[in-house]
Amino acid sequence: MTAAAASESRTGAQPTGHLLEVEHLVKHFPVRSSGLIRRKIGEVQAVTNISFAIDSGETLGLVGESGCGKSTTGRAVMQLQPATSGAIRFEGEDLTKLGRGDLRRVRRDLQIVFQDPYASLNPRMPVGDIVGEPYAIHNLYARGKERRDRVASLLRTVGLSPEHSNRYPHEFSGGQRQRIGIARALALEPKLIVLDEPVSALDVSIQAGVVNLLQELQERLGVAYLFIAHDLSVVRHISRRVAVMYLGKMVEIGSRRDIYDRASHPYTQALLSAVPIPDPKLERKRKRIVLTGDVPSPVNPPSGCRFRTRCWKAQDICATEEPELKDRGQGHPVACHFAEERSLLEIG
Repeated sequence: MTAAAASESRTGAQPTGHLLEVEHLVKHFPVRSSGLIRRKIGEVQAVTNISFAIDSGETLGLVGESGCGKSTTGRAVMQLQPATSGAIRFEGEDLTKLGRGDLRRVRRDLQIVFQDPYASLNPRMPVGDIVGEPYAIHNLYARGKERRDRVASLLRTVGLSPEHSNRYPHEFSGGQRQRIGIARALALEPKLIVLDEPVSALDVSIQAGVVNLLQELQERLGVAYLFIAHDLSVVRHISRRVAVMYLGKMVEIGSRRDIYDRASHPYTQALLSAVPIPDPKLERKRKRIVLTGDVPSPVNPPSGCRFRTRCWKAQDICATEEPELKDRGQGHPVACHFAEERSLLEIG
């Protein structure tokens, strides 16, 4: 069965509007007591009421510090972790309401590349079987020459040699392993790939090659990306739009220019102040915004604005009234009572 025939056989809702729409997504994890009877004593509020959309062929960068809920969001989109509430619509079809069989059908168009290239590949399988496994799962391409040719083509696409098919993951470097993971994600010709910090575990010298590969693939194949990362320099290079998360909440979302040239939320400004500027003279003139205190616990987040305990702009209203994510005159949505535009050069 060819990929074209497989694509024609896919059923479901027809594309309307955005390729992916996430509405009011909530994902909480129960906290249970120790002992024989493990009672629920609380919840980790990993993701709380976030919404965003991705169009065909575009890249949305999702950024924030460790523990803010970025990876949980990506896994919820893939339905690797079921959402507590909210809607996740892919081509108009709500994934949260699909059964296992329907999810398998949708996953032909929705794939993921994991953060750790050392843990995401089966060490007991040769690379050819790893890359070709999606074909076996979805009953595409009969075993034999047709599948081997397809795997060889995928390896060439990501910059590897077809001769590598018989090697095992431990024989490759981290960057090569991540390319194998990308080849596996491309096997079914998906429309959207969730990239969960795909370069954070790689050496800086290798990161640029992988990011450039992802851009080339997007231009050639028209695939959309949800690019999850904490490195703002990488996100700026690859993303068309950027969403910023803090402690499970979306605090700002906008175009690349909105975020990097007109950042309005204090947390976004603090993140950008840590991004080095190539010009030494300009770099010496600015001062970093150093946030005080620790990130609050997601089990018991602060009332009102979750960032207020570390924010230099915080006032009484921030403790009593949670700011909505909306346009406050900056031209893009911001969740802050005292949003104020500042460019990267002005920050600090």
